[in-house]
Amino acid sequence: MLSLAFPWALLLALVPLIIRLRKRSAQAVEAPVFPVGHWLSDLPGVSRSGSHAPLWQQLALLLIWLLLVVALARPQHVGEQVQLPVSGRDLLLAVDISPSMDEQDMVIQGRSINRLQAVKRVLDDFIQRREGDRLGLLLFGTEPYIQAPLTFDLATVRTLLHEAGIGMAGRATAIGDALGLAVKRLRDRPQEQRVVILLTDGANTAGEIAPDKAAEIAKAAGVRIYTIGIGAETMVQRGLLGSRRVNPSRDLDEGLLTRIAQQTGGEYFRARSLPELELIYESINQLEPIELEGKHYRPVTELYVWPAGIAVLIWLLLQGARVASNRLETRNNARVGNHG
Repeated sequence: MLSLAFPWALLLALVPLIIRLRKRSAQAVEAPVFPVGHWLSDLPGVSRSGSHAPLWQQLALLLIWLLLVVALARPQHVGEQVQLPVSGRDLLLAVDISPSMDEQDMVIQGRSINRLQAVKRVLDDFIQRREGDRLGLLLFGTEPYIQAPLTFDLATVRTLLHEAGIGMAGRATAIGDALGLAVKRLRDRPQEQRVVILLTDGANTAGEIAPDKAAEIAKAAGVRIYTIGIGAETMVQRGLLGSRRVNPSRDLDEGLLTRIAQQTGGEYFRARSLPELELIYESINQLEPIELEGKHYRPVTELYVWPAGIAVLIWLLLQGARVASNRLETRNNARVGNHG
């Protein structure tokens, strides 16, 4: 859509006509003279008398003036409405990648996959739907580390999540250290919305910070923690002596995860299957909604350079025509003098 920033500037197009009318009322003229010929007669390359200026020159001068007026009105192209990314929350995803996450007790379409594969599948959709949040990714095992710092670039967070491998952070599970690092990364952010979603399949078996102490620190920093315990409760294990039913989640410390969530104002969720994990992240989406209202803008492209540039080009052509005309007149006078 085309628009003018200063449409009132178009009134300046009438200036040559007003000057012409004032001159006509002040004195009679024998022949009509294009008004811009008088008004711009002092410009370089323009005849000093409007009455002697060729008609094409007067028209060119008028066109220059009109183009400059249009440029002064600042024509613009206004694009389609675009929604700005608005920061809803600073949300850090903390994912356990210890060797126990390789347990294949998750099922999709009749095929068994390990826990980390299930988490990647569900989190991929969850991350895409958090447009407007600043997301980060923390991976932990024996040691926690930030795989993706807080960012609006959700595509990069998804890519780094898919590149995470089991055992990359060690063979134990340091839940307390993971929470401590998460709080450290979030405490310098605006205090309104600081959220951690911690997923694990075990108990705290390593680290320097006790998980309950880390929860106290998180509460003091205004960080809300949602905890997710993943792993099936029953699984058929085949061996040389036949099959037996086992609990692959026997090491999961649900009491600890519940305390952490309750102490910080979050919730604890239990994911025994892939559908349950999907419902959990959907529930968190509803508990932590994103508000993106009233943040729009229309991209504007300035077009005034075009009429201004054309005006300058026409003026340069007038200059060139004047120089050529003067040279031709000089040569003709020289020839006349030689014949005389």
